[in-house]
Amino acid sequence: QVQLVESGGGLVQAGGSLRLSCTASGRTLDWYGMGWFRQAPGKEREFVGGLSRNGESTGYADSVKGRFTISRDNAKNTVYLQMNNLKPEDTAVYYCAASSIGSSWYRASGLYAYWGQGTQVTVSS
Repeated sequence: QVQLVESGGGLVQAGGSLRLSCTASGRTLDWYGMGWFRQAPGKEREFVGGLSRNGESTGYADSVKGRFTISRDNAKNTVYLQMNNLKPEDTAVYYCAASSIGSSWYRASGLYAYWGQGTQVTVSS
C-alpha cells in the first residue's frame, strides 16, 4: 500500500507558476498510474492530468492542456504537477492519486484507490 503527501500549494497571482509535489512512501510510484485532481468550493472533484505507470503516457483536461505538465522523479519517488500561466479559475484543492488498475492513467476518480490529503492553490486576479 502506498501513502501520498502533496506539497507546493500556495497563493500566486494570475499568470504565475507553481509546482506541486506528490511524494510517496510504502511503495515505489512506478507500480501505479498516477492522477492529479482538483476540487473547487461547491464543485465536484475534477480530473486535471494523469501519468501512466511507465511514465510514457500523459493526459490532461482541456482546461489545463498546454499550461500544466506532469512528470515523475523515480529517485525521489515523487510525481510533480508543473502549473504555468495560472488563472483564477485554477483555484482549488489539488489532490494526487494512485491507481493499481492496469498500467494507464484514468479520468475517473473512482479508479484511484490511494489519495493524498490535498494542497490548496489560490490564484488571485
